[in-house]
Amino acid sequence: MKNLHRILGICLLATTIHTSYGCELSPKNTKNKAIIAEAIIGDENVKSDNNTVKIALLLDTSNSMDGLINQAKSQLWDIVNEFTHAKCGNDTRPKLEIALYQYGNDNLSSKEGYIQQVLDFSSDLDEISEKLFSLTTNGGEEFCGQVIQTSLKQLDWGKNPDHLKMIFIAGNEPFTQGKLNYKDAVANAVEKHVVVNTIFCGNYEQGINTAWKKGATMTGGEYLAIDHNKRVVHIDTPYDDVIIKLNGKLNKTYISYGSLGASKMAMQAEQDANAEALEEVVIVKRAVSKSSRMYNNASWDLVDAMEDEDFNVAEIENEQLPQELQGKSKAAIEKYIETKKNERADIQREIQELNAKREAYIAENQKENATGELENAMLEAIKKQAEKKNYRWD
Repeated sequence: MKNLHRILGICLLATTIHTSYGCELSPKNTKNKAIIAEAIIGDENVKSDNNTVKIALLLDTSNSMDGLINQAKSQLWDIVNEFTHAKCGNDTRPKLEIALYQYGNDNLSSKEGYIQQVLDFSSDLDEISEKLFSLTTNGGEEFCGQVIQTSLKQLDWGKNPDHLKMIFIAGNEPFTQGKLNYKDAVANAVEKHVVVNTIFCGNYEQGINTAWKKGATMTGGEYLAIDHNKRVVHIDTPYDDVIIKLNGKLNKTYISYGSLGASKMAMQAEQDANAEALEEVVIVKRAVSKSSRMYNNASWDLVDAMEDEDFNVAEIENEQLPQELQGKSKAAIEKYIETKKNERADIQREIQELNAKREAYIAENQKENATGELENAMLEAIKKQAEKKNYRWD
């Protein structure tokens, strides 16, 4: 099984009100109470807000898929950054959630069909990055129908038929392999109003002949064929080094709290290092994502947590505060948070301004077909299907 290049995340809206719009026209006030000790990511009792786009990525991690996995690691940020421009029909910005599965790897359980859920639906960009970087390849059996069925069964897709829910499955072996007929799996997807998009890593006609196109069209999805080993030539710009330095300053505006705080802050730094080690341009793209609304860490960062009107910093136990705030009055703590908030806003604004210049520079100097074909193919499919659900892009 083989590849997939870019990643992104999209929609589950588990509401009981059904509307003819993919985006809710009057968002409900569903702010959660502050979770003081720690945020429980993925708690099934915490309901998703309206206008959340959900995408499940099903990646083949058999022997020849290293190119696919590396592109997924590097191109995640392109997808995230594109979603900062998405709007719902009522002009609200949708949230993005991504789930991740690997399949076709001998290291996985044969009883489970060589399939593993790596990550449930999550909007935690550091966690998504961490899970992508944890993937390794090894030979195995690739059962497309079974991994689709597994993701449909295990994930909470919500019940509203008007919401945007997508699967992207990538690989290069026949779509028909395995005991579970892929037609039954995609029929189940149709019942759940989930669109299946298929990405064949190889020749376009070969993908058609091995049922990859059929698997997509049965749900109204897109069939894509890519060269997963194609190396994208990135353009260095005069703004890259400045953005990387600003990213370091941005990290210093985070104030960890709760039992998750220290580990989550360490994860942030680790994913910066992973991105930079992969390629310098990747840390630049990640920094741009971190300067956007898509990067929110209210579960462990006091600056983001304070954006919730129901959050009360006085309810946090003293020992759950960072050392520099322990023993301080509520007024002193709030003043410190406000200072860091203003610092962050200034840094994020500067990164966004520099990135606009960076993108203009790249557009001016980029050669034809220099961009990643998977990224382009995925974004084209996403935008096409999102438009039907009343989403648009500015």
